[in-house]
Amino acid sequence: MYENEREIASMVARSAGEVLKEKFGKVQRIVKKGEIDLVTEADIAAEEIIIRMFRDHFPKDNILSEEAGAHDLSSHRTWVIDPLDGTTNFFHGFPFFAVSIALEVDAKIVLGLVYNPFMDEFFEARMGEGAFLNGRPIHVSNASNLGESLLATGFPYDIRERSNRLFDQFRTMVVGSQGVRRAGSAAIDLCYVAAGRLDGFWEENLKPWDTAAGAVIVLEAGGKLSTCEGRAFTPYRKSVIACTPLIHGDMLKALG
Repeated sequence: MYENEREIASMVARSAGEVLKEKFGKVQRIVKKGEIDLVTEADIAAEEIIIRMFRDHFPKDNILSEEAGAHDLSSHRTWVIDPLDGTTNFFHGFPFFAVSIALEVDAKIVLGLVYNPFMDEFFEARMGEGAFLNGRPIHVSNASNLGESLLATGFPYDIRERSNRLFDQFRTMVVGSQGVRRAGSAAIDLCYVAAGRLDGFWEENLKPWDTAAGAVIVLEAGGKLSTCEGRAFTPYRKSVIACTPLIHGDMLKALG
């Protein structure tokens, strides 16, 4: 199912990725939404292309995008878009960023695509049909012990207001695992869990466009998702644990 949507969304993601590649290392204009929450002209240009292309192909669908907000046409279908996940990385010339696109139908994420144009890595999944990287099947790792697992996390934009608890959690995970990486793109971190490059990922204070695409890719790769409190995950809840199933309980316990 959703083959036509997958084909169009793939074309859209690659078109936006070309814009990002063209502008990478050439950022001239930046806006601060918060102290460490940035928007560049690349975010805006990529988003404009994405929205225009989806409007051309699926004019009746809703769109929820990071910079433009919600275009609500009262449809049961919504495209959830982050035109540039990893804006701070992009601004500083750190090549860890992606276009993230998901399709939500009747409150279920049925399609997810994450494209890192710098590395030319295209992750995708459709509900019930498995997860893929550049056309090849991927699966989460077989890690069964937190102490032997490589993890990733991200820090929320309000970290300066609540750093103590977050650093306590970070310390617990660093000590209790084989290592923790913090690279700055939740969408890619989720895909790396799906591909078995990471064994687990957690983060708080996220938005739907941060996790919608990556979450379905993790699930289709055999991973497990929840909130950091152990509740059922949806992109509209603000935290996520994504991991290989055998370490989920350990991650929940370590996070308190």
